Amino acid sequence: MTVDLIVFSLAGLLVLICFLSPLASAMRIPSTLLLLLAGSVLGYLSHVHDWAPGWLGDALESLQAFEIPSETILVIFLPILLFETALNTNVRGLINDLGPILLLAVIAVVICTAFVGLGVSLISGYGLAVCLLLGAIIATTDPAAVVSIFKEVGAPKRLTTIVEGESLLNDAAAIALFSVLIGLASHTSSGTFSIGGVAGSFLVLLIGGAISGYVIGRMACVALPALRGWPTAEISLTIATAYLAYIIPEHFLGLSGVVSTVVAGLVVSSVGRTRMTQTTSYALAQSWRQFGFLATSLIFLFAALTIPRMLAHASWHDLLVVIMAMLAALLARAITVYGLLPLVTATAGTQVDQRYKAVICWGGLRGALSLALALAVTEHEMLSDEISNFIAVGVTGFVLATLLLNGMTLRPLIRLLDLNTLSPLEQAMRNQAVVVTVNDLQAETDRIALDERISRQARQRISQVFEGSIENITDRHIEQFEPGDRLRLGLSVLAQRQSEFILVGLGEQGFDRRTAERLLSISERMEDDVKVDGMAGFDKSIRRALRYSARFKIVMRLQRVFGFHGWLGRELGQRFVELVGWRWVTRRLIAFTAKHIQPMLGDETALAIEDGLRKRLARIEDNMQALRLQYPHYAEWLEQSYLGRLARTLERSRYRKMLEESIISPEVYDSLLAQLDERWAFLEKPPPIDIELSPSTLVHKVPLLADLPDEILARLTQKLRSRLALPGQLIQGPGKTTPALYFVASGAVSMLLPDATHVELGSGEFFGELLLIDETTPDVEVRSLGYTRLLELTARDFKVLLEKDAQLRQAIEVVAKQRHHALQVGNAEAVSRASAPTSSGQ
Repeated sequence: MTVDLIVFSLAGLLVLICFLSPLASAMRIPSTLLLLLAGSVLGYLSHVHDWAPGWLGDALESLQAFEIPSETILVIFLPILLFETALNTNVRGLINDLGPILLLAVIAVVICTAFVGLGVSLISGYGLAVCLLLGAIIATTDPAAVVSIFKEVGAPKRLTTIVEGESLLNDAAAIALFSVLIGLASHTSSGTFSIGGVAGSFLVLLIGGAISGYVIGRMACVALPALRGWPTAEISLTIATAYLAYIIPEHFLGLSGVVSTVVAGLVVSSVGRTRMTQTTSYALAQSWRQFGFLATSLIFLFAALTIPRMLAHASWHDLLVVIMAMLAALLARAITVYGLLPLVTATAGTQVDQRYKAVICWGGLRGALSLALALAVTEHEMLSDEISNFIAVGVTGFVLATLLLNGMTLRPLIRLLDLNTLSPLEQAMRNQAVVVTVNDLQAETDRIALDERISRQARQRISQVFEGSIENITDRHIEQFEPGDRLRLGLSVLAQRQSEFILVGLGEQGFDRRTAERLLSISERMEDDVKVDGMAGFDKSIRRALRYSARFKIVMRLQRVFGFHGWLGRELGQRFVELVGWRWVTRRLIAFTAKHIQPMLGDETALAIEDGLRKRLARIEDNMQALRLQYPHYAEWLEQSYLGRLARTLERSRYRKMLEESIISPEVYDSLLAQLDERWAFLEKPPPIDIELSPSTLVHKVPLLADLPDEILARLTQKLRSRLALPGQLIQGPGKTTPALYFVASGAVSMLLPDATHVELGSGEFFGELLLIDETTPDVEVRSLGYTRLLELTARDFKVLLEKDAQLRQAIEVVAKQRHHALQVGNAEAVSRASAPTSSGQ
């Protein structure tokens, strides 16, 4: 068989793949079903081609060359398939729901393997080890059809993320269990084995594979900056990473190459992309999308070509085995979905509709991976032909049955459950969208018609179309629904628009991918929160966006204990960029609400949403101000760095545009870039972080105390006690019955004055002296704006120091009188404002 004929047949398969996907979409069936059917037909025709003309017969015969060994299929296509899926996974969403995902993935594989193994062993006559091997092979699921339908019907995004994550880790767990059981089945004739031994080997493969994948992924991320500016080389490195992550642990370390590849892909997705330019990151996504499409399609076709051969010796008893396996797998899936999935609701706060559970349960399709593993069993030298044939027929029949039965009935199930129909509120929203759009378009087309001098008859015909669109709306109107329902719908629209703004910011505002993914993860959670809790869910998402992460707390602790400034600097920079991002997005959402939400849902809903957004904007500004007060010099550099990086990106894009329009030559372009990098080099040199002031340093930096003699300051320093205030913690005010004098060593606090104004105090400033001098002074509420380190002087020590040091007493009394006078003025103004409406009413 000549090489050109093989290449001709391969090209024909690629053409077939190109047209099967759009055909499956038009037929509303899973594309994997068409690929499997096409591959099975071609596999049969490749052995029965005497009827075909010469060139066609030769082409069909050449397809036998693609009946390649299972190891070849797995080594060539599986790393690409797994790495592409991991690379396009929302890593932050996966981490946020890692507990539920691991529960559903690993436990679901074990349950399915056990149920199928036990059920089939009752009717097949084979040992339990062999039947468990059959169960492990069919435990892998293909969620593509379910996820696609979930996106169409607007299922909660966290539910979609959980299903995708479950499938990704499900494949890894199933193949690891397969590796353990195939060795067990090949060495156990009696079918007896140790459950502890199986569990131990399973965990070693999983954990060891995860560690090796993490190390290989991190090594690739370290190498990426050296290739910056060479997109083709960077993409090629990711391809090499996929294969190295699979082969090294699988063939040299005796660990799971599948788990290693998945973890390496997740590492490159979360870390590696932040070390690429935006152009390279986009090219990477597009390239791997193509790689994944080819790998998925070809692995299905090549596996399907072997189906006629594997079913050649099937019997009626094998059909009984397939039916038992389907019933056992469906029961295991039901236990997982209806028994384990409620734990997701309890731990992650996601309410899963019973209808979605039914779809997840019925949509457990199996794919090419199961066929490839079955083919591997037939090629295993240590298994008898009888066992190999039993597993091959059982798996092949099971895959065909799930694709034909479940795949063909999945969309009818969706229609039966009314998941594809709009709710009454969504119908009203659709009608309102038609009214608003038609009115705007009618005015716009009238203006165009006048400008272009189009005839009156033509204008009238177009107007009739618009008027007919509005007249057809007779069922539901948005005003018929309760304000709470309209608010919930408006917030849902806002959350979706927020995600779009974040993606815009990734391109226009220079958000790095790590920041964008963090913001998108919170935004997606907000979409689910507002659907369930309305404005309360919106407020919860704001708190989630602005709270300090556990990582930040750990890094801050390390900085204080060990002086690790570099880590804290990176975390501060990340928090600052996230706050800037939220501020940018929030301002655009306010404009979006006035322009689009108000015409669609009315003034009341729009005003409520705008009020919530303005409160969020105020909280963002407060957090940014706290950062400036706590680390003033470093915060100033962060602002310079952010603005400078944005300016550098814009400058580089302008030069690139000049090059593309042939205004400058490539030599001039390279020279400009060299000058640009030199000019903005200071952005890569952060200043030292403002460290916490020690008591001795602090008292010298307070203007009130700076001129006092050293012996007085020394006595004051000895009395100061360190105290940490958490973000938002009340330090002084109602409920705080033990007054004290506080100095801010690091961080910032906010004082709420009687006239409802706020005063922020940063490092080196003090408060609390008024209550110590005059107990009749009104309580002033003081709260921490961040993680604030305070130096506290108790009331007893304060009085002792004042009695001993007249100079210190005089200095503090001067400031106290000034602040007391300011409080009296503010209090009088507050009373005057409060009584103004009453006076006017009289």
